[in-house]
Amino acid sequence: MIIKSENNDFVNIEKISVIYNAEIPQSLTIAKEAEKDLLSREVDVELQALYPSRTKKTKEFSRDISLAIAIGGDGTLISIARFYAQFDIPVLGINHGRLGFLSQLSKDNIKEGFDSLFNGNFQIEERLMLNVFDSPNESFNFNALNDVVIKGGALARTEKLYLYLNDRHVCDYLADGLIVSTPTGSTAYTLSAGGPIVTPCLDVMVIVPICPHSLSTRPLVIPGDEKITVKTDSHWSELYITADGQKNYELDKKNVIEIKKHPKKAKLIIIDRKNNSFYSVLRQKLHWGVSPREGAV
Repeated sequence: MIIKSENNDFVNIEKISVIYNAEIPQSLTIAKEAEKDLLSREVDVELQALYPSRTKKTKEFSRDISLAIAIGGDGTLISIARFYAQFDIPVLGINHGRLGFLSQLSKDNIKEGFDSLFNGNFQIEERLMLNVFDSPNESFNFNALNDVVIKGGALARTEKLYLYLNDRHVCDYLADGLIVSTPTGSTAYTLSAGGPIVTPCLDVMVIVPICPHSLSTRPLVIPGDEKITVKTDSHWSELYITADGQKNYELDKKNVIEIKKHPKKAKLIIIDRKNNSFYSVLRQKLHWGVSPREGAV
């Protein structure tokens, strides 16, 4: 069965994988409810369990599917969407975590959400991803949908980081660390560090220092096709690079970190565009632009 979306994308929903975070209570119950509904629509369905704490690497999910449904929090959806981006498989999120900023559905509106999906009342948003690796050795190679973070370990010390764009020296940071974010990640760690909110449709990357020891250092928003290089000078403390808060590698001063736009994009299914637009979600879930009086009601 092929369904045409509101933005003229075509989605094959003959085989759907329902992937649930097995470490969140009641997620299996929600997965079985989703499975039951999909089976009643004569769709081939499979259940897969995700155990985030058991391994630092993304689980090798089934590739023989046409659509993935992620049940859990934002971290669950990010992990699944990042994996399936390489196969151009779209992902629909059902929130069963805390914030659920990226998920479109909740456990209370699964049937209504699936009705919209099967009726073509949805859109597919393509989200920019990052690829980060160590040049020239490639001792690590990660992909990220949210952000890449370079940060110290156990000791509370500032780090000296050198930023280059397209092999040209831009600036030096004396800071706790550095975040390179996608538009999707601009509402995550980047937001907490004082970075800008960026609408997800933009082809840009955001560079934000973490607690810089400076009165003049500001975040940078750069075109998505630029190459970011970060060199380190860490003599005294551990320094780590982390992708989406899920993959990490301990650096040393010899590492040269390169970050580029990934050639593939994550595909997220957006249902009820009017009430689930980026700005609506900002207002509803992050209380953006809500006055104290209004927020108290």
